[in-house]
Amino acid sequence: MGCCESKVSEKQPPEKIQTQQLAHNSRNPTHHPNTTSGSDPETGGAPPFSEFSFADLKAATNNFSSDYIVSESGEKAPNLVYKGRLQNRRWIAVKKFTKMAWPDPKQFAEEAWGVGKLRHRRLANLIGYCCDGDERLLVAEYMPTDTLAKHLFHWENQTIEWAMRLRVALYIAEALDYCSTEGRPLYHDLNAYRVLFDEDGDPRLSCFGLMRNSRDGKSYSTNLAYTPPEYLRNGRVTPESVVYSFGTVLLDLLSGKHIPPSHALDMIRGKNIILLMDSHLEGKFSTEEATVVVNLASQCLQYEPRERPNTKDLVATLSPLQTKPDVPSYVMLGIPKHEEAPSTPQCPLSAMGDACSRMDLTAIHQILVMTHYRDDEGTNELSFQEWTQQMRDMLEARKRGDYAFRDKDFKGAIDCYSQFIDVGTMVSPTVFARRGLCYLLNEQPDAALRDAMQAQCVYPDWPTAFYMQSVALAKLDMHKDAADMLNEATALEEKRQRGRGL
Repeated sequence: MGCCESKVSEKQPPEKIQTQQLAHNSRNPTHHPNTTSGSDPETGGAPPFSEFSFADLKAATNNFSSDYIVSESGEKAPNLVYKGRLQNRRWIAVKKFTKMAWPDPKQFAEEAWGVGKLRHRRLANLIGYCCDGDERLLVAEYMPTDTLAKHLFHWENQTIEWAMRLRVALYIAEALDYCSTEGRPLYHDLNAYRVLFDEDGDPRLSCFGLMRNSRDGKSYSTNLAYTPPEYLRNGRVTPESVVYSFGTVLLDLLSGKHIPPSHALDMIRGKNIILLMDSHLEGKFSTEEATVVVNLASQCLQYEPRERPNTKDLVATLSPLQTKPDVPSYVMLGIPKHEEAPSTPQCPLSAMGDACSRMDLTAIHQILVMTHYRDDEGTNELSFQEWTQQMRDMLEARKRGDYAFRDKDFKGAIDCYSQFIDVGTMVSPTVFARRGLCYLLNEQPDAALRDAMQAQCVYPDWPTAFYMQSVALAKLDMHKDAADMLNEATALEEKRQRGRGL
């Protein structure tokens, strides 16, 4: 889902709630004056870096639901990572730090801005952060096709073919080299879980590793057997220790297993390269290429930091090994191609769903008239003191709007409903839905989309709010988003019917 705060109004005019930009624009929360741009093709189309409100992220993650956790360790992870969806339909990854991991909000914000300036197609880029009270969160591009660890160690249908493993190694080396060039050479706890795959199957390096887990916390959460020896001595991450960790990732790619470096080096010194290789490759790899990668891994894992290669050496060694540059990553991974075609609802459409799918505004009008205000129950909590003359005037404005809406005087209904909304003491999702339909009938789909979003802000699980967004998006020629929204509305309505035992 992705909207504002809760079902219960905070008794402020909805127009004063910070609205999101419409779905066809990039999300633009409170911007820092040095907002980064994602216009360069090398950035992979990442949006500008921004500050998010906690309410935005709470809504995007369905109140940080456990169903949205994507951390490898699930709820046991020290800093949970959730997937979420913003109002503009963009999927995001949200890293939620433990309380007081970063007690100084200024220090956290400065660190986040430093990482947020980075933009590269080989990174899952950092697109925002949140400092709200004790809350500290990072927001990144969401990578939907799992981690390298999942594809290497826990695969179901097929293992990663050799050429794809070489591509992973190169792309991550390129990401590290870019970060080093941009003055951010330190990467904390580089491992196969930090390598993510985007919707096209291209590997990217998680930006979360570019920041520590806390102001003065540990930089390595992996087993000590995989930790750079100098880190064990002095507890400091250096550019050379990042290269050491890259060497452990190369071992993962070679063997298909998470082998301790000391054990792997013993095998390499004993010339047991074939024994080191992943048996699931079934011999389908070039021995010459494998030898180059084994030698590079051995160099990365040297005990003395000064004897390890730098990031430019990594790229220079791995670039010539790319043998299938024209084959898309999703083909080599064996995953479906990312399609933009509109999806179709998975369950039968209700009367409202059918009317919205056909963009039949007359039928939608009849349904909203018949439904009246029965879905507004529980969306307001009013004290006795608020039942003033102002309240009576506001309800009178709503009543005039209802008469105009029933009689199809849609411009008059907009005026009356706007009077009700502008007072702001009471918030009604139905009024937003009705005014939104009036805007659609007056050829104002942008305003209609805003009202449908506000209805969702007041009542996050209300199917009608999603249905109305679907129609507005279709009017804006955003048919893929409209179809997605129709699916969400249908699923919510089905869940609602099950809850009622219908």
